[in-house]
Amino acid sequence: MRFIKIIFWTLWRIWFYFVIAFFIVLLFPFLLISILREEWYGYFFVMARIWAKGILLAMGFQYKIDREQEIEQRKSYMIIANHTSMIDIMLMLAIERNPFVFVGKKELANIPLFGFFYKRTCILVDRNSSKSRFAVYDRAQKRLNQGLSICIFPEGGVPDESVELDEFKDGAFRLAIEHQIPIVPMTFADNKKRLSYTFLSGSPGLLRAMVHTSIETKGLTLDNKKEIKEKARAIILNQLKKYNP
Repeated sequence: MRFIKIIFWTLWRIWFYFVIAFFIVLLFPFLLISILREEWYGYFFVMARIWAKGILLAMGFQYKIDREQEIEQRKSYMIIANHTSMIDIMLMLAIERNPFVFVGKKELANIPLFGFFYKRTCILVDRNSSKSRFAVYDRAQKRLNQGLSICIFPEGGVPDESVELDEFKDGAFRLAIEHQIPIVPMTFADNKKRLSYTFLSGSPGLLRAMVHTSIETKGLTLDNKKEIKEKARAIILNQLKKYNP
């Protein structure tokens, strides 16, 4: 029985990388055209959502989204979520219809095909470089001025699988306060179980997510950063415990 599971997991993981590449190749002309001009990012975002939904469907994932609040169109937000899986990016794109830009680690730009578009559309950060971290603020400001939202996974990476929710970094909350934009916490309940970074694990099935009520930052200063960071983490952690008591 264990041997059969190993075969399934191995083939399923190979299939995952295949479908990522397949949908990039399928959409390549449209993706390429959409990144030629920065103001065309909205068209790229539509293509990215098709790519994400195609991967989730091909992997046998269904998703169920509960919302405490609808995100307003043409309004900028700071979107955050717990980070547990390689499919967090896909699920985030499937959930949110209003265009946003990911802030992510620069290492992902080295992934063939995916990295080509990633480094041209996302805000890349080298976490070992203070200069790079400060540059994020300028690029985020430019995107916010274009009416886009920003998405950050505030744990700063995928924590060890034994950790339910790691401590949050300051970046997302500093940006939200400095730009006076609401923070929208999201909780991903099943991504770790469905497709974690452990190779011999995972299965098709349901992905549950909760879009929480936004946290306002208008009138707040950086003195409030720790307070809203802890509030956002508590919201996500409490929801994780409700999903998986």
